[in-house]
Amino acid sequence: MNTVHMTCPVLHLHCAACAKTVEDAIRSQPGVVSAVVNLASSNAVIEYFSGNIPLSRIREAVQAKGYDLLTEDNRSETAGKIQAGEYRKLKRRTAGALLLSLPVVILSMFFMDVPFANFWMWALATPVVFGPGRRFFICAERQLRQRTAGMDTLVALSTGIAYLFSVFNTLFPAFWLARGIAPHVYFETACVIITFILLGRCLEEKAKSRTSSSIKKLMGLQPQTVTLVRGDGQIVQTGMEEVTAGDIILVKPGEKIAMDGMVTEGISYVDESMLNGEPAPVLKQAQAKVYAGTINGKGSLRFKAEKVGADTLLSHIIRMVEEAQGSKAPVQKRVDKIAGVFVPAVIGIACTAFVAWLLFDGANGVTQGLLAFVTVVIIACPCALGLATPTAVMVGIGKAAEQGILIKDAESLEAAMKINAVALDKTGTITEGRPAVTAVLWADDNARLPSVLRSLEAQSEHPLAEAVARYFDNEQLCAVTSFESLPGKGVKGIVNGQTYFAGNAQLLAENGIPTGEQLSAAAKTFTAQARTVIWFADGKNALALIAVSDRVKSSSRAAVRQLQREGIAVYLLTGDNAATAAAVAAAVGVDDFLAGALPQEKAAFIRQLQAGGKTVVMAGDGINDSAALAQADIGMAMGQGSDMAIDAANMTIVSSDLLKIPAAIRLSKRTVRIIRQNLFWAFIYNLTGIPVAAGVLYAVNGFLLDPMLAGGAMALSSLSVVCNSLRLRWD
Repeated sequence: MNTVHMTCPVLHLHCAACAKTVEDAIRSQPGVVSAVVNLASSNAVIEYFSGNIPLSRIREAVQAKGYDLLTEDNRSETAGKIQAGEYRKLKRRTAGALLLSLPVVILSMFFMDVPFANFWMWALATPVVFGPGRRFFICAERQLRQRTAGMDTLVALSTGIAYLFSVFNTLFPAFWLARGIAPHVYFETACVIITFILLGRCLEEKAKSRTSSSIKKLMGLQPQTVTLVRGDGQIVQTGMEEVTAGDIILVKPGEKIAMDGMVTEGISYVDESMLNGEPAPVLKQAQAKVYAGTINGKGSLRFKAEKVGADTLLSHIIRMVEEAQGSKAPVQKRVDKIAGVFVPAVIGIACTAFVAWLLFDGANGVTQGLLAFVTVVIIACPCALGLATPTAVMVGIGKAAEQGILIKDAESLEAAMKINAVALDKTGTITEGRPAVTAVLWADDNARLPSVLRSLEAQSEHPLAEAVARYFDNEQLCAVTSFESLPGKGVKGIVNGQTYFAGNAQLLAENGIPTGEQLSAAAKTFTAQARTVIWFADGKNALALIAVSDRVKSSSRAAVRQLQREGIAVYLLTGDNAATAAAVAAAVGVDDFLAGALPQEKAAFIRQLQAGGKTVVMAGDGINDSAALAQADIGMAMGQGSDMAIDAANMTIVSSDLLKIPAAIRLSKRTVRIIRQNLFWAFIYNLTGIPVAAGVLYAVNGFLLDPMLAGGAMALSSLSVVCNSLRLRWD
């Protein structure tokens, strides 16, 4: 039975405990395989068996906890519009709370002796507590019914107690006067706490929206309309949803390309920097590939749409970034366990502080105990803990996407910092991957053989085979039966009842085919010149020798040097012969290489490095690299390579530029450093703030923390974590 992966926005998340409540509600449903709720992005990444449970039931489970899930069935507006609307409402509530709280604070500070001052403050505080503050009580009540607790519980408890205590003192001041205690009121405390927390959430939401700016940028690359060229030559403007694969699209100068396709007419330069991070525009002419989201230059192009809608490279990138930003780093899972017990622990500490004040300060014990209780539950902030990791992960993965590095999940981002060995495939990774035939030697003048060779190599996906097929492009194709691809060796097939082989010397040796003295001598010469040799043979004799060379990418040597400067060992793995491997290794400065390697031998080499204590990156682009990519701690696929390699990898380098490998490792180190800083300050804040709020400094220097200051400190703690994560955008 197949599972369905879905990313759904979650509404009304306020803290780490909220995220865990929603996560547990989704996971408890039968048929749900996994669920990860990201507080920073307000998204839930869900994997479930669609045949076992409808998504509507998962949504109902979330609604029962006091939250909501946006699914395709109920997403009449985009998540961005709904969240923008929620943010506008939050700003209005904050402004209203601020306007009403200000006179309460002024009365409490300067006009306490005014007749009926307490009643005036009561009248002004009530709409604050039950207006802008109503949401806290509603959510707290839902959490109580579900036997959970979160930030709303803390806010509702603290402001509710401060408000009710003040109402009692306003109506029954004689109760305290008879006991020799002044009946203080704390309406301003309840008002200011609600205002500070709402203000903090406004700032936090604004900052959090910036952490997902990479997704917004990518989505902004998708044009809404295209210029369609109909079969009769008529040119019309139409929506993207009307375009199907095979349609011809006209792209005018300066326009964005709407979908992936192949150029049929025109010449222009296209800016692909938003996909691959490279500033130089790329020449596009007939038969060249174009991609959605890129920007056409000064020329006009016509191209045939090949991938539309969700199938385009840009849509694939957006999905990958969304899922990666919603995933959890290993450290976050440990933090979640702490957040799950944090709120009950805080309430326990607050109750302990209240009892301690009652026991040790008889005259003012009730008043001071209540204030200590209120201050403790206010200053405690699971939000800072909950935001510490996901905000940094979101910014880090978004930053990588802008540089043309697609990271599959947060675990891969965190693991990349530990890399101390990099294994590189040769063709398409170190080299350009577009080899060209430089020489052909025939043992027989049979005019039919070039056509057979082209037909055989045209069936293979290997870059060397493509080069051969391209070289013999003028030859007629003939029917090939029983075609078989032999990874690491070559191909075989039957043409007109005769079996033919094209591949390396090992393929011929395994089939007992002699190479002949003349061709063998030429093969040695080509190999010494760092050219790759392809043999063409029938079942009895070698028929031809093809020399192919593939230029080393201009950035490969610089990338190897950067990795080596950072203490990372670099290895070259190739199925090519030892002489060619040695020449390429020398050209880029790699000392260790494995030549003539089959796919399983590449994977075995990675296992050998891991057994020696290495944490290994494998970078490759072909089907024959898939096993090694899956075996490595981090598999990096070249974006121009095979789909199988990309599926097996943890990261994809869109531009196939090796300089992105050290860039990804550096970004990983910076992200993990930011996460550790966030967690350190979040823990320090709570470890120092809660005891101070409870009154431990009172016995030392008489200091008691005001609940209003506690509310401000709580808001600033979350904001500081988000802002610290945003530093990644500018590092």
